[in-house]
Amino acid sequence: MRVLGIETSCDETGIAIYDTENGLLANQLYSQVKLHADYGGVVPELASRDHVRKTLPLIKEALKEANLSAADIDGVAYTAGPGLVGALLVGATIGRSLAFAWNVPAIPVHHMEGHLLAPMLEDNPPEFPFVALLVSGGHTQLISVTGIGEYTLLGESIDDAAGEAFDKTAKLLGLDYPGGPLLSKMAQQGVAGRFTFPRPMTDRPGLDFSFSGLKTFAANTIRGNENDAQTHADIARAFEDAVVDTLAIKCKRALEQTGFKRLVMAGGVSANRTLRSKLAEVMEKRGGEVFYARPEFCTDNGAMIAYAGMVRLKTSANTDLSISVRPRWPLDELAPV
Repeated sequence: MRVLGIETSCDETGIAIYDTENGLLANQLYSQVKLHADYGGVVPELASRDHVRKTLPLIKEALKEANLSAADIDGVAYTAGPGLVGALLVGATIGRSLAFAWNVPAIPVHHMEGHLLAPMLEDNPPEFPFVALLVSGGHTQLISVTGIGEYTLLGESIDDAAGEAFDKTAKLLGLDYPGGPLLSKMAQQGVAGRFTFPRPMTDRPGLDFSFSGLKTFAANTIRGNENDAQTHADIARAFEDAVVDTLAIKCKRALEQTGFKRLVMAGGVSANRTLRSKLAEVMEKRGGEVFYARPEFCTDNGAMIAYAGMVRLKTSANTDLSISVRPRWPLDELAPV
């Protein structure tokens, strides 16, 4: 069975084809970073228009890469939410139309389930059950996962997501958009211990997060110190260490609460090397394992949507002509497979 995946939830157009027997056959990705850089963030209308321009050409490229034709596709999966409503509608409309034209099922996919399942694309996929840390520009959540669609929310950010805090702090440091990866690179040159940032909400019980205060703390620290490269690097190091430590502390609590031995991290921030190293250290001490996708599958991509569509094909196929997207869509509302 071969599933075409379409990802258009925000500022990346991702197209991929997944085969149940041979794995990933094609993976095409176009990033809109340059388009939005002048504005310091994603402009929804521009994102939607660019998805209109890029989606069909990338589908043709994916079919060419896989040496397949439309007749070889058994289902079309598309991101139905959460995300920017206009961007979602582009992918949903194209995906539903192709499914109708090709006489195959259409599969609406939850964007965060795609991220959660992205490590399944690797050679050493995690087994159930596990705790999932979903950490990106739009989400920071801890999820108990006992099977496909068997998700229990353990905790989430009450304000900024971790990735959002990275990008906002990077902007305060004068870095270009998207600033998160640039801040992490700058932090590698920073001196540990010169500045100490708080670890928010770790001094109380619970698994919720809060990162907006770290951004404010960073802004005050930047204003109160020298405006030179080393100082900025030291602030970046302190900020990153605070975020990573906070995530690690909450992950340990979630593992203790569930009793699980496996931790999966997914989403754009899961590509952060410091976070990967810290969580590997945590799991080694606990006698468990940590799993994550390769860096190109941490950010938005079509491969994760094609895979999630494949596992959902039996239960989520859409055979009518309705097109529905959900800009807000709680993960724990999904039905189990």
